[in-house]
Amino acid sequence: MAMNLVKLPTGKPNLQLRVSKGHYATSHSHINYYIDVTLTKFRLSEARAAAAELIRAYKATTIVDTILCLDGTEVIGACMASELTKSGYVNMNAHQTIYVVTPEHTTGSQLLFRENTAPMISGKHILVLAASVTTGYTVQGAIEAIRYYGGEAVGIAAIFASVNECAGYPVASIFNTHDLPDYETYDSPSCPWCKPGKKIDALVNSFGYSSL
Repeated sequence: MAMNLVKLPTGKPNLQLRVSKGHYATSHSHINYYIDVTLTKFRLSEARAAAAELIRAYKATTIVDTILCLDGTEVIGACMASELTKSGYVNMNAHQTIYVVTPEHTTGSQLLFRENTAPMISGKHILVLAASVTTGYTVQGAIEAIRYYGGEAVGIAAIFASVNECAGYPVASIFNTHDLPDYETYDSPSCPWCKPGKKIDALVNSFGYSSL
């Protein structure tokens, strides 16, 4: 069954906020909006627009050696790296470039870096890029992995965020609850829609949704 997505006005050229209201379950929470960022992640024109919006928070003030991409945000991460390495921007890498890295997930949902990618984390200034930051569980896991592998997190960027801070770091996002003021998220036991028996419309994650 196709989900009924609505495009909300954002005031941002080349960027769309596509949402569907209902009762959705993620691996960590129940939410009342599914926010579809598929085209933002995979359509080059939108990924470039998203990158241009996100680098504003980091271009002049933050050293970024590596962008750690979560939730399939590699295209946006590559566009951000391209913008940040343009003339006038300084990073600490010897070759004046930025690494764009995707972590491997173990069966226990821990983040793993192999011997060939760990040097892109160790001793580096890491910007964490996520599709969305709501509960913060995924990003917190990324911050812990960065520390374990000897890196230093310098910020968190996301397409959508319902929080301004996560794991002690400010979250820079393109869209937030000002764009979606009635956005709600709850852990499963306290979900107000489950208590009266409202069925879950779909299971959702960074890959998309599966209708029930």
